Amino acid sequence: MFKFLKKLSSPFARIKSALGQTIKNLFSKGYNEEACAHLEQLLYEADLGAPLALSIVDEIKKHKTASSEEILAFVKERILSFFQEAKPIDLHHPHVILVVGVNGSGKTTTLAKLAKMHIESGKKVLIAAGDTFRAAAVEQLETWANRIGADLIKAQPKSDPSAVAFDALQAALARKADIVLIDTAGRLQNKTDLMHELAKVSRVIKKLIPDAPHETLLVLDATVGQNALDQAKTFQQFVPITGIVLTKLDGTARGGIAVAVHKELGIPIRWAGLGEGEKDLVPFDPKEYVDALFKD
Repeated sequence: MFKFLKKLSSPFARIKSALGQTIKNLFSKGYNEEACAHLEQLLYEADLGAPLALSIVDEIKKHKTASSEEILAFVKERILSFFQEAKPIDLHHPHVILVVGVNGSGKTTTLAKLAKMHIESGKKVLIAAGDTFRAAAVEQLETWANRIGADLIKAQPKSDPSAVAFDALQAALARKADIVLIDTAGRLQNKTDLMHELAKVSRVIKKLIPDAPHETLLVLDATVGQNALDQAKTFQQFVPITGIVLTKLDGTARGGIAVAVHKELGIPIRWAGLGEGEKDLVPFDPKEYVDALFKD
């Protein structure tokens, strides 16, 4: 795996949350109905969603003799149980990764960080600047590619994104690249256009590499709360999402959206964005995440 990811014992410690201490304070004098009502509201405001918050509190009501420490431990254990173990990814050659998400989610930056990780692990990486709708996205990727030593395939603004993907895959096969990362547009204002565009990109990819894309990563901004869940549902209608990248976790105390997205959609969260730095993208570890979300 990528060696530099071990630089922090718990990068999730940056999550701005004090849910654990708040829960202990709520039940410091033992179980009571008012504390349960406050806990349900607390979990809801942390973006776990109303059904999840209610189910956890209903279970706590069955253990009225539990201490505040036991209640906190139960909440953490229950939430951790919602996460299924993510299966390891089988690498192909070239390994094609399609990156999708709305504008502003950190999609393009995330793609560049993934490219850097693979390069530092010894892989030859090629980037396709497929978000041709935004000239800034192409320029951003070009800057990153020059900095980290990745090949870049781009086209003129407003060009057909599927043509960029096709050219990128042809180049990847000719240059024997190990990893191909394809950026896409993130305009949800017109869902029909987005659906057709993503579907066309996927079809073009399969013309050259029938079993690709091997991963389709959806980038979600943790700070937008339940809107992230709505975005995930929308994109899942258009393309089969194989993994989620949850960004901006360091800037929110409402990181519970990771639980809601994973439980409702069953899509594994592969990566977590914890800052603006080049190395602030880490593999998502459910236990470290829950410990950080409910630290006391």
